[in-house]
Amino acid sequence: MFTPRHVKHSRLLLRHARKYLRYKRDLLDAPANEEVVTGIKDLQQALRQRDSEKIHSTAETLDRSLHRLTPITWESHWRENCEVILVAIVVAVGIRSYFLQPFKIPTGSMQPSLNGIIGHPTTARAPNFLQQIGEFIVLGRNYIDVVSREDDQVLQIEQRKFFFFFTFSRLICQQQQFLIYAPPETLAHDFNVFPGRTYHRGEIIARGSVDTGDQVFVDKCSYNFVKPHRGDVFVFRTKHIFGIREDPQAGSPFYIKRLAGLPGDTLRIDPPLLYINGKIAQGFGFARVMSTKPPYRGYALGRDYLAQPKSSFTVPEHEYFALGDNSYNSYDSRYWGPVPDENLVGRGLFVYWPFDEHWGLIR
Repeated sequence: MFTPRHVKHSRLLLRHARKYLRYKRDLLDAPANEEVVTGIKDLQQALRQRDSEKIHSTAETLDRSLHRLTPITWESHWRENCEVILVAIVVAVGIRSYFLQPFKIPTGSMQPSLNGIIGHPTTARAPNFLQQIGEFIVLGRNYIDVVSREDDQVLQIEQRKFFFFFTFSRLICQQQQFLIYAPPETLAHDFNVFPGRTYHRGEIIARGSVDTGDQVFVDKCSYNFVKPHRGDVFVFRTKHIFGIREDPQAGSPFYIKRLAGLPGDTLRIDPPLLYINGKIAQGFGFARVMSTKPPYRGYALGRDYLAQPKSSFTVPEHEYFALGDNSYNSYDSRYWGPVPDENLVGRGLFVYWPFDEHWGLIR
């Protein structure tokens, strides 16, 4: 920290000169090779003698020699930039494939532990542009304002995805179309927009705000070394799970739930309680749901599994039982059964956006 700046720069120049000489020695002619070697030796000697003037002069001489021998061209700039971008892409793909994968909470099955996409209808106009930008950055909130231009009827609502994270709905009417930044489920559930509904000219179709689902990092690495733990919030593929429909464009969807049953566990639901191996489920996540403190409502009975308070289910080997924290509005293992071991993706680790009360480690 007390080394003079010109000494630090000279040492750095020496390192680059040696590196250049190693790479280009077989391509340089004898005079050029001797020029670089002599420059390196002169700068080394000046540094040993601690002669400031000599350090400056020899460093400038060596620097001029290197610039003359390696002229900077536009091709070298492009090549260097492409190399940096390529390395960054390779690193990002490697991290996503083996360590951390971003995942967006699409539905409300884990609310309020994790938020899905939530619509807030209102008749008021959107705030000013600067406030909208601030709310989007902090809360992930977008405003929509769709007004019918004609007397019309909704024929169809098509989902459109852009760059994996952005979900739009194309509202197809008899005489007009709209592209709305909200999934069809949110339009139907929160804004009461569905095929067959009619609107008059000037009538509001959908106005209000839409909060994006929590964006989480999924730990894809740890399950390769340790077994999943009961109570984990985990992500899994739904491929080959009977009763879950595949998206024609995106394939089998990913689900995020709480891991309620390990292989061999016997589960039973007596609302609002969940029993595992004859005892009330232990752990922060389970206790929070069973507390029934609003907005938590406890665990609800299922349809095909755990449908009666006295009925139980034993999880088969190499499978896991998944339950949503929003039990009364969760499509989970109570309906389609356990999750095969090969479908596991990883453990929900961290909410990285938006920056609300959910930001941080997932519990």
